[in-house]
Amino acid sequence: MRAIVMRPRGFCAGVDRAIDIVEEALELFPAPVYVRKEIVHNRAVVEGFKARGVIFVDTLDEVPEGHVVIFSAHGVAPAVHAEAQRRRLQVIDATCPLVTKVHLEVRRFVKQGYDILLIGHEGHDEVLGTTGEAPEHIFLVGSAADAADLILPQTERLVYLTQTTLSVDETVEIVAALRRRFPKLTGPPKDDICYATQNRQEAVKAMVAAGADLVLVVGSESSSNSIRLCEVAHERGAQAHLIDSVADIDPAWLQGMNTVGVTAGASAPEYLVQEVLAWLRERGATVDESEIIREDVHFALPPELLAARRSQ
Repeated sequence: MRAIVMRPRGFCAGVDRAIDIVEEALELFPAPVYVRKEIVHNRAVVEGFKARGVIFVDTLDEVPEGHVVIFSAHGVAPAVHAEAQRRRLQVIDATCPLVTKVHLEVRRFVKQGYDILLIGHEGHDEVLGTTGEAPEHIFLVGSAADAADLILPQTERLVYLTQTTLSVDETVEIVAALRRRFPKLTGPPKDDICYATQNRQEAVKAMVAAGADLVLVVGSESSSNSIRLCEVAHERGAQAHLIDSVADIDPAWLQGMNTVGVTAGASAPEYLVQEVLAWLRERGATVDESEIIREDVHFALPPELLAARRSQ
């Protein structure tokens, strides 16, 4: 049996930044440090921080006044920022800069008189934050079929924006369906789906093209981009399973498989991938590793954290 593992995989620049923010906060501020929602959508990362005393909360009223609270990489609505200010919380914003880009696009297009068709998954933290920028002007589209059911107040000035972690291929289909329905629809100046999401999907396509019968995607069920990697593998004819760790692998999945592809969503740590590869090697697999796209993106830490570091 052969195992294929390709880069890029695992942590993206936005996740690296969010995790570094929590690490720095643990050093700079007195315990406990609070995080609103999951800092990134990965069970191992969240449980690791919980073990070090980080307290994850769903709402800001769970954070005592005056304490430090970190906003997750997925972004929050303006109402959440306003609530934090009212309660005198010390906010450190770990929102991925690529998500912030979408928020800024919402503000700009609404100011220009546009309504926004937001392509994304209902209830996802990122979608909730983006929608909160202008709820009366944003209409959520989850699939190409949704385009037929849309009832809009006007169709002259429409723009589509997207969640950053979508399937590239599915998004193309949705946009095409929307354009058929709304010929005057325009799009963002630059694609909203983040570079890391696109690159990891391309890596999965390359693994299947190289012969992978089965693709193991390391990632949590809450991770949209990890789920999309499984979907990409399925669409190209491979079996695929989403696993939080090596403990989730069913050995029966390997029966009849000649080549296994291994990858990880953008919020999954590399050590989990290495544990999967070690498990496969123990069962006689040879591992071939390659890189199809070089990533060198880096995002700076937020100014409020840098200021805290300087003050100490």
